[in-house]
Amino acid sequence: MTSQPTEPYRVHPRTQDEIGAALPPSQRMAFYRDMGSADESEIAGVLRRWRLRLEIYNDPATTRVHNAVRQGTAPGRALSAVLREFGPQ
Repeated sequence: MTSQPTEPYRVHPRTQDEIGAALPPSQRMAFYRDMGSADESEIAGVLRRWRLRLEIYNDPATTRVHNAVRQGTAPGRALSAVLREFGPQ
């Protein structure tokens, strides 16, 4: 067994400019809109949320999992099935 990473190390963007540059153009304006409307107590949360989104966008498993969910072959059960089991509360 090895403790070597399975993928090469990637530097994750940390600053506002780095995150904005790493986002696809379709998401960049939403990011800057969120940053512009955040006050000083919210700014760190906005950066953290968008950094997590970048990790999801860049994760090679994201596309595979998304396709499996759309095709109905993903493991697990649909939320609608679980809610039907519990019935009205």
